[in-house]
Amino acid sequence: MALQPDHVLDACGLHCPLPLLKAKQALSTLEVGALLEVQATDAGSWQDFESFAAQGVHQLEAREEKGGIYHYWLRKGERGSTA
Repeated sequence: MALQPDHVLDACGLHCPLPLLKAKQALSTLEVGALLEVQATDAGSWQDFESFAAQGVHQLEAREEKGGIYHYWLRKGERGSTA
């Protein structure tokens, strides 16, 4: 994946809902527009991150599974923004 994250969060070994909760904490420390890469091993995280991004605040730029590790790239949005 050619995306260059501003921060990488290793959530491998954590079970649902911890990867998403840790991602929310990490996003809260980043500037609007920053890119967060989350790495997780919990297969349930695939749906969790999709649902989270559908709320419209942060954008799921990409996601992929490689060697049993799920990678998510989230772009931090602004509160109140649905874009």
